[in-house]
Amino acid sequence: MGHRYHNGLKTVGLFAGLWAILLLIGGLIAQGTGSSSWIWIFALIGLGSTAYSYWNSDKIALRQMRAYPVTAQEQPELYRIVGELSQRAGQPMPSIWVAPTQTPNAFATGRDPQHAAVCCTEGILQILGERELRGVLGHELMHVYNRDILTSSVAAAIGGLISSIAQFLMFFGGGRRDGEGMNPLAALATAILAPVAATLIQLSISRTREFDADEDGAALTQDPLALASALRKLETTTDHVPMQPTPANQNVAAMMIANPFRGAGVRKLFSTHPPMAERIARLEKMAGY
Repeated sequence: MGHRYHNGLKTVGLFAGLWAILLLIGGLIAQGTGSSSWIWIFALIGLGSTAYSYWNSDKIALRQMRAYPVTAQEQPELYRIVGELSQRAGQPMPSIWVAPTQTPNAFATGRDPQHAAVCCTEGILQILGERELRGVLGHELMHVYNRDILTSSVAAAIGGLISSIAQFLMFFGGGRRDGEGMNPLAALATAILAPVAATLIQLSISRTREFDADEDGAALTQDPLALASALRKLETTTDHVPMQPTPANQNVAAMMIANPFRGAGVRKLFSTHPPMAERIARLEKMAGY
C-alpha cells in the first residue's frame, strides 16, 4: 500500500543531495584545519539525534503540542473513523490524542504502525464534518503506513547537522594556525548557503510526501473530494486563527496536514507544505473533475 515503492528512488536522490552538502562542508573543514576529527564528531552527534528523534518521535511531537489522550467515550466519532480506516488498511489501531489549540490541524507520528499516534486539534474537530474528518485522518494514517516519520526524522537530522557545521565555520573560519587555511569568503559562503540548500532539500522531501499522503489517503477513504473540502476549510480558517510560532510547534508543523501559520513572503516560500490549490486540484482530478 502507498508510495513506498513509487517514491523510493526520489527519496534516495534527495538524501544523496543532503549528504553531498555535508561531505562538501567536511572537505572544506578538513582542508582548513588539517584534521578530519570535527566531521566525525558532528556525524556522531547527527546520528545520535536521528536515532533519538526517530525512536521517540511520537512522545516528542505530542509533548511539544501539549496534546492529551482521549478515550472512545470522550471522542466516539474520532475513534470510530480511525478504527474503520485502520481495519481497512489492515493495520493496528493507533492511540488518539487532541491538542488544545483552536487552529484547525492534525498530524500523525510514530516510528511504525505499532507505535503510531494520531492527533487532532480542538479547532479541527469543531469545523469539519464526519466525511471531511475521515479524509484528513486517512491522509494522516498514510504518513505512518508510508514510513514518512523515518524519512522526515533523518532529513531533519542531516539538515540540522549541516547547519551546525556551517555555523561552526561562521564562527571559527576553519583556518589553520599557519594562516594557510580556508579562504574566509569560502567559509562565509558555506555558512550561509549550506543551511539554505539543506532546507530546500528537506522541503522537497516534505512536499513530495504530502502529495503522496493526499493521494494514498484519498484511496484509503475512497473519497478524494472529502479531503479536498477539508483542505479548503483548513486554509480559510487558519488565515483567521493561525497558530503563533514557537520553537516547539515549529518542529511539529512539518508533520501537520496543513501549514498552521499565516504564510506570506519568504515564510511562504520556505513552507514545508505544497500550495493548497495544487493539492486540491490533484484530488479533484482523482475524482474525475
